[in-house]
Amino acid sequence: MSIELNHTIVASRDKQAGARFLADVLGLPEPTSFGPFAVVELHNGVSLDFMDTADVPSQHYAFLIGEDEFDAVAARLRERGVATYADPGHRQPGHNTNDGGRGLYFDSPDGHNLEVLTRPYGSGGA
Repeated sequence: MSIELNHTIVASRDKQAGARFLADVLGLPEPTSFGPFAVVELHNGVSLDFMDTADVPSQHYAFLIGEDEFDAVAARLRERGVATYADPGHRQPGHNTNDGGRGLYFDSPDGHNLEVLTRPYGSGGA
């Protein structure tokens, strides 16, 4: 059997709101419930299981998406008034063109540093 990531727990002050924000921005189905979690299922079978907690350390989550999805995500973020950045430190507004693709960073309502990118790092390009 190969080794694959199956799920990870995402700390949130409001698991339903955090999961809904991510699912909405990425254009994914409405989160489901499983035990104490609000679950966002990705297309590759990996799930992000949002859990309520008072302590929310900022984490980084990156999502590899297609070019069409990138345009849709960027539009959804603009519609919500969410700032986007070309770099993980949030110093340069907009998006980047690393490895011949496009990428952008944005904050979740809980302060997680989220990223969408159209080419994996090190895959080549300009």
